[in-house]
Amino acid sequence: MKIHVLQHVSFEGPAYIQKWANNNGHYLEIVRLFEGAPLPDINEISALMIMGGPMSVTEEDIYPWLKPEKDLSKAAVSKNLPVLGICLGAQMIAASWGALIKKNPEKEIGWMDVKLSMAGQINPACAGLPESFTAFHWHGETFDLPNNAVRLAESEATHIQAFQLNRAIGLQFHLETTRESMDLMLENCAADLTPGPYVQSRERILSIEEKAIEELNKHMDSILAYWIQA
Repeated sequence: MKIHVLQHVSFEGPAYIQKWANNNGHYLEIVRLFEGAPLPDINEISALMIMGGPMSVTEEDIYPWLKPEKDLSKAAVSKNLPVLGICLGAQMIAASWGALIKKNPEKEIGWMDVKLSMAGQINPACAGLPESFTAFHWHGETFDLPNNAVRLAESEATHIQAFQLNRAIGLQFHLETTRESMDLMLENCAADLTPGPYVQSRERILSIEEKAIEELNKHMDSILAYWIQA
């Protein structure tokens, strides 16, 4: 299957998802919005991924593609297409369905636990996930749950860490992280590492063992397997 991937900045690409696509016979059509690439026509899309980025979905005056991207996201969810939003992408889906995007009480950056909600524990999208697991985070905003969506996960710092709406799945955290993508985040967003109860140091972030990253990517495998076939 061809999967359109909306990429907002050069340093937040599909990362491990590219390996998953290669291993499972899928093709990622990367739409580099930061280079001025046009959004695809909704009738050309079979599946849609919306990646992360340091901007806010509310900054339409700075990033003119945000409004049409929200419209495309809403259209894809309305058509019951498989849509996956990661971090900014999850907020994009939520905003396109009228949910309020707002500053999180605390920034959440680094390796911290996510816990499935009661609904998440019985949802097929999360069938391959443990009740609690460690994920990579890098966000300062959060959002309300869109109407008719199901909250799938939470963390100590963030009430909505994952949700499902039709065939769309929004993940506030990053399961696609690799050693390389983590290095790029640290290189480009180091200014975000200000002191806070849920902000880890560069050294702490980099100390993560390779086995933990591999486990993280297995969780991505599990969600993607459901997402592409549901």
